[in-house]
Amino acid sequence: MSTDPSKYVFNHTMIRVKDPKATLAFYENVLGMKLITKLDNDAGKFTLYFLAYADSIPDTEEEKKKFAFSRPGVLELTHNWGTENDADFAYANGNKEPGRGFGHIAVLVDDIQAACDRFEELKVNFVKRLTDGKMKNIAFLSDPDGYWVEIIQNPLVSGAAPV
Repeated sequence: MSTDPSKYVFNHTMIRVKDPKATLAFYENVLGMKLITKLDNDAGKFTLYFLAYADSIPDTEEEKKKFAFSRPGVLELTHNWGTENDADFAYANGNKEPGRGFGHIAVLVDDIQAACDRFEELKVNFVKRLTDGKMKNIAFLSDPDGYWVEIIQNPLVSGAAPV
């Protein structure tokens, strides 16, 4: 048997979430991702949500699963049932001590200033605004679980790399 690493594709990143309703609202309504499919695991008492940027989502559950596991850039949200009912529960987001490690995901936008203005209007939590710090061409948001989302200008629109 032989395999060709040049054919490998980065498929998804998984993050654990406390309250799927709040987190889905953030990724769907604020960042514009689409929910591809939702998978409940009764035995393990968890639900998986797969989101991505896509023009359309297949109709059948089998096609949705194939779609989620055959494309790059998918975000998997894992919800362990009951965490939303515990006011003191929180996941480590990777950017606080202890437990630093995971840093962020990144989203390309068509117009970074307009996108950040929209995020301001939506009262999204900023970790770093465009005007903060030395790097004036990137912003960071925080999702409902405290995970950081880097916002960068799409170089295919602007003609220049963001960093």
